[in-house]
Amino acid sequence: MRDYNYDIIKEVGSVSYAALQYGKGLVKEGKGLLETADAIEKFIIGKGFDLAFPVNLSINERAAHYTPTVDDSTVFTGNDVVKLDVGARKGDYLGDCALTVDLTGKHARLLEASSLALDNAISLVKAGRKLCEIGREVEKTAKPMGFNPIRNLGGHGVERDNLHASIFIPNYDNGDDTELEEGQVIAIETFLTDGDGEVHDGDIVQIFQKHGEANVRSPDTRKISQFIDSHYSTNPFAMRWLIREFKSEFAVKKALNDLYATGALEAYPILLEHSGGQVTQTEKEMIVEKDGCTIVTK
Repeated sequence: MRDYNYDIIKEVGSVSYAALQYGKGLVKEGKGLLETADAIEKFIIGKGFDLAFPVNLSINERAAHYTPTVDDSTVFTGNDVVKLDVGARKGDYLGDCALTVDLTGKHARLLEASSLALDNAISLVKAGRKLCEIGREVEKTAKPMGFNPIRNLGGHGVERDNLHASIFIPNYDNGDDTELEEGQVIAIETFLTDGDGEVHDGDIVQIFQKHGEANVRSPDTRKISQFIDSHYSTNPFAMRWLIREFKSEFAVKKALNDLYATGALEAYPILLEHSGGQVTQTEKEMIVEKDGCTIVTK
């Protein structure tokens, strides 16, 4: 077995799921994205936990990685299908879960396919199961219902201080015969679309992640770099968090540019469905067991 405290994993998963359900109730027509993200993040912190990553609120063809800007005035509309992705953190233990809210009332079939694909995929999870078999099940569920899995997005391993670790769990049969192992923590993450089934990077970047030391000359950049290390470690963070802390958008953007130039910073642009198709996301985190799994985001 791995060097994991499974009680903490379950605790983090439970708070992540509670935040997801709380956030689901906030996603309503006319509500601001910024106030929604802030409220969900405060909910997690109010439970005594840190944030595994910034709250993601990705709308329509935006599949993932949109978190509000510091002065975001966007509101949810009746034309929106909203992906909500949240996670709590306790020390180096991380939670991750997601769901989709359809404010249009027109995409019930797509949401049904997404949830069913996730449930069917989870039913296969056990030690020794091949990753490609899980992906095959997602596609086998989606295709007859008229939808495509997004082929370059999927689930992942979850390790201590590493949210996307070790394995990629596809949403189609990609031929990967890697087998799940007892005691592994994974997140199965189904992305379905009525579009082509591929995503590409967009031009909005609000989420970043720092890895290792950065040799920078600017005192302001060093100060911001040290703050990132002490508050977020190697976990993802939002630009708006830094701007609120340092009261200067210019200083924060300069620091992020400096850090990116050293190779110490990774950027996460929004991901857009290639053909402009509608996208849904459903995700649960679980512990792999000999003959099944235990879902922790519940």
